[in-house]
Amino acid sequence: MIRKSAIAAILLLPTLSNAATVLSNPPELNNKSYILMDYETGQILAAKNENEKLAPASMTKMMTSYIIEQKLLKGELTETEKVRMNESAWCRGSSAESCMYVDLNKTASVLEMLRGIIVQSGNDASKAMAEHISGNEGAFAYMMNQEAKRIGMTNTNFINSTGMPAEGHYSTAKDMALLAKHIIHDSSKYYPIYSEKEYTYNNIKQGNRNALLYTDPSVDGLKTGHTNEAGFCVTTSAKRGPIRLISVVFGAPTIQQRATQTRELLAWGFSNFETINVHPAKQVLANAKVWFGDTDEVKVGLAESFNVTMPKGQGNAIKTQISVQPNLNAPLKQGQVIGKLTATLDGKVIAEKSLVALNEVEEAGFFSRLIDHIKLFFSNLF
Repeated sequence: MIRKSAIAAILLLPTLSNAATVLSNPPELNNKSYILMDYETGQILAAKNENEKLAPASMTKMMTSYIIEQKLLKGELTETEKVRMNESAWCRGSSAESCMYVDLNKTASVLEMLRGIIVQSGNDASKAMAEHISGNEGAFAYMMNQEAKRIGMTNTNFINSTGMPAEGHYSTAKDMALLAKHIIHDSSKYYPIYSEKEYTYNNIKQGNRNALLYTDPSVDGLKTGHTNEAGFCVTTSAKRGPIRLISVVFGAPTIQQRATQTRELLAWGFSNFETINVHPAKQVLANAKVWFGDTDEVKVGLAESFNVTMPKGQGNAIKTQISVQPNLNAPLKQGQVIGKLTATLDGKVIAEKSLVALNEVEEAGFFSRLIDHIKLFFSNLF
């Protein structure tokens, strides 16, 4: 991250132009907490009590599935690897909790368990995978918390892999939205499982508990949850055109309200916001001074397109600002982060993107570097 004291160059770039429109108020919802987040930028579009620590119920399983997905992608697990259903994880044929219903001492593959967790919300599958990966559920919960810290979930603590009530087991709407963002991005290979409407295992067919998958074609995940303590909860993602929104609802009073409130949030977000490309990738936005290099300048730009989600029609109010690190010294690699591009709306930062070197700068020879040392010495005197 670039400190303010380390900013060498600040350039204001042209703003976009559109006719201004009036943003309507977000819906008033009868729940404990909610958030509506733009997927691409992480911007919070609407929220209530988004940092309040609450029981997440089975939304907890999003972290369980995320860890499994990442281990599959890294080759630490294989899809066909067999996982044993020990007595400590077995559901005993109970209907008191959501289960995949793998028989005691039988095995299912990692991919089958993953579907059992995501689609069927199986507590047995979650615990069996926790034991398979870490030896016991407590050790797996430690791994969950380490992963939560790594991705920036600052107000979350997991005690188990399922979301069953436990003292000290909590998360927030903001943290759950952040986790959803990482699942969609980091686990794209396995993300389609979150939109599957049903899954049959052991001759038992169970439907996905996310009602919006059946009624809204733009919804493609993620996970519901419910306990008496938590109320009815759901984390949802929907994509319409270029915009993907993530909504999280904690503590809705009924299963119907959980779905209705999510629909209202998504409808409000898609009606009031749009995504605009502020600057494309690879375009030269500035040239920055380089010391000790075989060339005096480096081209500065974006490694990927800079898109911003904003109230519809307010593109004319966006301002962008380039900040480049001072005293850039060769060698510089192509793609090396050397600054940031900030987008503001009405003086408020709404998005930032790293700026990179668009070309490589090799280190100069001895005498050229010596001359630059002398120049740099005198420039620092004034």
